[in-house]
Amino acid sequence: MSDPFLGLTMLILIVVVIVMGFPTAFTLMGLGMLFGFYAFYNPAEHWIDNRVFDLMVQRTYGAMTNDVLISIPLFVLMGYVMERGALVDKMFYSIQLSFRRVPASLAVATLIVCTFWGIASGLVGAVVVLMGVIAMNPMLRAGYDVRLASGVITAGGTLGILIPPSVMIIVYAAVAGQSVVKLYAAAMFPGFFLALLYLAYILGWAAISPKIAPALPEQQTKVPVPTWMKSFQALYSHNMLVGLLRALLSPSKAMALETGEGRLSYWKLVKNACAALVPFLLTAFTLTLVWWYVVIYPQASAEAEAPEGLEQLGAPASDAAPVAVNGPATTFYVAFGIIAAIVAAVLVRYYRNMSAERLQVVKLLVSSVMPLGILTVVVLAVILFGITTATESAAVGAAGAFLLAFQARTLNWKRTKEAVFLTAKTTAMVCWLFVGSALFSAVFAILGGQALVEEWVLALDLTPVQFMILSQAIIFILGWPLEWTEIIIIFVPIFLPMLRHFDIDPILWGVLVFVNLQAAFLSPPVAMSAYYLKGVSPPHVTLNQIFAGMMPYMLIVILCMIIMYVWPGMTLWLPEYLYG
Repeated sequence: MSDPFLGLTMLILIVVVIVMGFPTAFTLMGLGMLFGFYAFYNPAEHWIDNRVFDLMVQRTYGAMTNDVLISIPLFVLMGYVMERGALVDKMFYSIQLSFRRVPASLAVATLIVCTFWGIASGLVGAVVVLMGVIAMNPMLRAGYDVRLASGVITAGGTLGILIPPSVMIIVYAAVAGQSVVKLYAAAMFPGFFLALLYLAYILGWAAISPKIAPALPEQQTKVPVPTWMKSFQALYSHNMLVGLLRALLSPSKAMALETGEGRLSYWKLVKNACAALVPFLLTAFTLTLVWWYVVIYPQASAEAEAPEGLEQLGAPASDAAPVAVNGPATTFYVAFGIIAAIVAAVLVRYYRNMSAERLQVVKLLVSSVMPLGILTVVVLAVILFGITTATESAAVGAAGAFLLAFQARTLNWKRTKEAVFLTAKTTAMVCWLFVGSALFSAVFAILGGQALVEEWVLALDLTPVQFMILSQAIIFILGWPLEWTEIIIIFVPIFLPMLRHFDIDPILWGVLVFVNLQAAFLSPPVAMSAYYLKGVSPPHVTLNQIFAGMMPYMLIVILCMIIMYVWPGMTLWLPEYLYG
């Protein structure tokens, strides 16, 4: 039985019931069963034969057999293991020392750690709580404005749900029927660009009003340099890289030095020299990888695909001529050369002043940031370059998270059980959400609600730009009372069928939704980030102060969306380049 207005009533009722606090998944299933029973009701049949029960079974089976959802428990497990097993405080300390001369250094370090840790874990609540415990009190003790301290934690903590690997992207891919890999590639640049806008806002505010972020006292910015390094510099060179290279060739004087663990060994000299070369090695590896992928790999692939002398069966004979392989444009070589020259100049300046303090900071970064960074890069690289599927990459990430936690000796049996239990709980929640959403959407369409919404939108005779603004504005408003899961599961499927009519790329629209949903964590009254932070903040920090600190970041989110729409290449260039 079709009743479009009953379908709209169903849509309004779901919002009201969720705002009242009922569980989303079971509310969706309950309303779907209730309204579906009415839609399929036939007085001539027994109520047990109502087709809504068949629909429920079909939708449940469809959700359970959705291949896209298999990667969710593995990525979630990776996040919970990283949360319970890794050393965030050590990472925060090393990054804060790296940016000790930058205005609002504690806030900058907090944003960087939030971004980096959010990518690794993908858990908004965990990142906000962890950074609230680690960074909130140090910023307040240093005299930072409460709005600055709370805003950077709440806004930075939400970036993990946007920058891949992200569970939100996987959920959207399953709902929209899009490629997870392409969505990951599309969300990469906008996610980091939004983090860059946050960083520019923090630095700009601190430059305009220095009193909101006073300079730290010297004891908090002093790098803990071992005493043997000062004696080492006196023996060899003030430049630690030059001194270490000399000591490797003539180690007798160095090995006579005393450290806190005994005499200085040759192996320790080697480790310090390798740590000093890490910036150069990482830069050289990155540039070499880019050159290989853009210049060498396409030529090798073309030669492998078209062996010399082969002709199509039944085709007329033709002169065998070498297949021309089009290389990258000239602009690539120019840009690559300019970037390489700039990087070389920066490295020369960096190593010319390689002091003991600088070497110690590099060693701290290598021990705290580099293992997690390598794991994150590997997980993303094997997905983006087509080496593995998203599910296989998630398995690699989960295994790597366990290895890092065991190496750090911070993951015991109790924390492992907690991580596995929370993974099972989150996965079950997502699966039931999909079951309820599939049933709700099917009944909503059967009642004619979907057709009524489409007819109303088409009757407005909107341009693609106007439709884009309208759809994103509705999602932005829905982000105030609802969380991202409800918006993607319930409301995004309503807009998806209309994208084809307005000739809008579902990948571009989806990434705009991802950025837009950052506001769902930053907009009262729900604003879960604020409540996460309030729970671990000092008593004198009020919710109103946290909300006030979050508001500017909502405007930054809107600015980022405008730039993304004006310049769609920021979103679509990487997936088009990688996958065509």
